[in-house]
Amino acid sequence: MTDPALPPAPRLIARTREIDPVEDLLEYTSPDAPMVWLRRGDGIVGSGETLRLGFGGEDAYSAPPPGQPAVAELWRTLAAVADVDDPLDLPGTGLVAFGSFAFDRRSSMSSRLIVPTTVVGRHGSRFWTTRISLAGDDGTSSDDEPPTAVPYGPYWSATLGPGALDPAAYQEAVRGGLDAIDDGTVSKVVLARDLAGTIPAGSDLRRLARALASGYPDTWAYAVDGLIGASPETLVTVSRGVATARVLAGTTPRGADADADVAASLALSTSAKDLDEHQYAVQSVLAALRPHTTALCASEQPFALKLPNVWHLATDVEGDIAGAASALDLIRVLHPTAAVAGTPTDAALDVIRRLEPFDRGRFAGPVGWVNAKGDGEWAIALRCAQVDLDPVRGVAAHRDTIRVTAFAGAGIVAGSDPESELVETRVKFRPIVDALA
Repeated sequence: MTDPALPPAPRLIARTREIDPVEDLLEYTSPDAPMVWLRRGDGIVGSGETLRLGFGGEDAYSAPPPGQPAVAELWRTLAAVADVDDPLDLPGTGLVAFGSFAFDRRSSMSSRLIVPTTVVGRHGSRFWTTRISLAGDDGTSSDDEPPTAVPYGPYWSATLGPGALDPAAYQEAVRGGLDAIDDGTVSKVVLARDLAGTIPAGSDLRRLARALASGYPDTWAYAVDGLIGASPETLVTVSRGVATARVLAGTTPRGADADADVAASLALSTSAKDLDEHQYAVQSVLAALRPHTTALCASEQPFALKLPNVWHLATDVEGDIAGAASALDLIRVLHPTAAVAGTPTDAALDVIRRLEPFDRGRFAGPVGWVNAKGDGEWAIALRCAQVDLDPVRGVAAHRDTIRVTAFAGAGIVAGSDPESELVETRVKFRPIVDALA
């Protein structure tokens, strides 16, 4: 029941209709403010904004101020009064919101939930469009009107250079992380570095999402509020009462040939340092999910996940949801995992704040979508860049150039080598740097 002291929740109307197949979903999202969630050709894209919800870091991850609903509760309230007509009942149909959350609750960048005006989606051989409006909106779009494709703009490339933490400074930060491990402050800390640059004004940002989606089809290609990337790591998927996650920690570059690649995979799978790093991440996810699930289980041993540029140690986790926890509820308890922060979490965050001379923004925060039932798919925002969008209109600002910042990080544990960790960040930068080029 809505608190009578709060204004009434706006009533959203969502109508999903099946459509003929479309060749490229990305042609149905905005060139300057794309909303994208794609994997192996399936997923959803959005255009327009029916509703935008912004949250400060504390509001997104902890108890809200008195008299204000938490993110998950606010979405439940909106969904409870929504008018949803969804005959397909597939992942991504009906009422959905795209979301992107700040990594650190102290971040100056707010977290977002954005309800698009139009969604176009694909699940296997089925395609659909969803129109979402506010009750009383006099918009002229018909539920049965086919979506309109927008041709791609010209190719473009970015200029990128060292950011606030150049290679030498990053190695010094790693040494600072090792000092924190040696003195017992943390067992693991994840330290990131940045690249800063610009792209031409008017750039079609869908080209960046397209390059990532085609180059890394087994990752989640995403774009929300200017954050564009391709993440290999599922934070949580909630579907019909089941929660699943894929934990990644422990990384090595792919080999130059078949024999070297097999050797790299084997070395990673038997590395005590990487196995320790991975175990911290798995245990943090299990501890967060256990109070909200039953029959929670994880694979006994990590497996080597092959991506075009790296091998990762990976563990899949699955459990039945206990009670009415939604994807947004689970995000709050899961983030940040040891895979992107460290162990213990609060101490690791303090070390990160001290050693990283920048605000991560939404890098390494949750990104994904949620539907009216609370189901959704959320990844950790990795292999990404933040495009500097106009804070008022939410689209690429009209200047000669647009600022862009890319991020990559590495997990530091006892035995980590600063030069090797720097090399790991270079490998992790490759997907986004190549796509920006």
